Amino acid sequence: MLENSFPLWGKATEMLEAFELLLPLSLILLLSKLMGLGAHKCGMPAVIGMLAAGILVGLLRYIPWEPLQTAFFGEQVEFVLDVMGKIGVVLIMFSTGLGTDLKKLRQTGIAAVVITTLGVVVPMGLGTLTALIFFPEAGVLSWLFYGAILTATSVSVTVAVLKELGKLDTKVGTSVVAAAVIDDVIGIVILSVLTGFSSGGSEGAGWAWFNPNAGMVVIKIVIFFVAAIAVGVLLRKLFDRMERTAPHNRRVPIISLAACFLYAYCAEKLFGVADITGAYIAGILLGGTLSETPYVESKVDTMGYLFFSPIFFATIGMNLDFDGITPAFLAFGFVFVIMALLGKLVGCGAGAKLCKYSWHDSLRVGLGMMVRAEVVLICTEKGVAAGLVSEAVFPFVFLIILLSSVLTPILLKWSYKNEEKHRPHPQIPAEWGEN
Repeated sequence: MLENSFPLWGKATEMLEAFELLLPLSLILLLSKLMGLGAHKCGMPAVIGMLAAGILVGLLRYIPWEPLQTAFFGEQVEFVLDVMGKIGVVLIMFSTGLGTDLKKLRQTGIAAVVITTLGVVVPMGLGTLTALIFFPEAGVLSWLFYGAILTATSVSVTVAVLKELGKLDTKVGTSVVAAAVIDDVIGIVILSVLTGFSSGGSEGAGWAWFNPNAGMVVIKIVIFFVAAIAVGVLLRKLFDRMERTAPHNRRVPIISLAACFLYAYCAEKLFGVADITGAYIAGILLGGTLSETPYVESKVDTMGYLFFSPIFFATIGMNLDFDGITPAFLAFGFVFVIMALLGKLVGCGAGAKLCKYSWHDSLRVGLGMMVRAEVVLICTEKGVAAGLVSEAVFPFVFLIILLSSVLTPILLKWSYKNEEKHRPHPQIPAEWGEN
């Protein structure tokens, strides 16, 4: 029946029955949860488990049974899963924005700015240089996008380790958390500019992208941020009123989600800015100081990480492209991974040292900022979608996440081995042991 089917855009005569999605969704969600818990137990981000779940599902394509291939890898099934995954990305960035507390920047002042600035410039420069050397014909936008991928950071693993060691409230802990906030903001601005140029009719080859269209792209990006903030001020007043009249009411997260989707749509459709930028800005504007923020964030996380986000990570794992990995690309990939790890370690560590941190603390800041997780995958996916990044880079991005998540806890604990704990051993936060 029509009401129980999804038309495939551009192929309206082909219909996908709703029940046909249930089998792949069932396996993706089940394996994502099991593998995510397994990664959790090993002290790694759940995203690694979700990616591994996608890889396992992807192995089914090597079983030569037509019904199985149609059920999991049919064109329409893959299309709908891809759409669901993109909704998951928007929800992830909205949640990230909600959790971005700009007040934390005051705890470290200029130090966090210096640490983040070098922590963005150094890895982006190394990534851009690596792409330039290995892909000299790719063009400026492509080189820069490879560099932009390496600017992302995720300090959830670092925070957990510092809590375990009783060091989260120390100079290093507050610096890492504050720098991560600025890192997210700068990373989103860079991504917005690059995606704006890529969708603004500019060419990627050589320096041809630097043309009169560039000025219009920048103007549209500036207008977007100005309009987003202006509308956000009005939304804040609306939410303040709702909090007073109906605290913890379902209408608050529902309207928050509506605002998230509207921001994401307008960013992409009207201003040529990535939809995830709109979602992230909406999260910042509605989060931080609102008393209802934890309530809204919990509802968004429940919907996102329960359903949509696992589909995004799993589909990346399912579609890992090993065919495009030539010997030359393999060499690039390993250099790219090394630059990713060294970029944050050297950049953030040097920033801390410039702010007169001790050598030990500078090393710890660099190690703490080295971890990558979901945001680096989202940046890569945007680069691939824009045609500026090869899909074959995904396995190496996965390796970056894996290595940084494993090495950071080990090296951080080693750096503190001769120091006493700042306070008694605390419990790991509930979200790290969620069942």
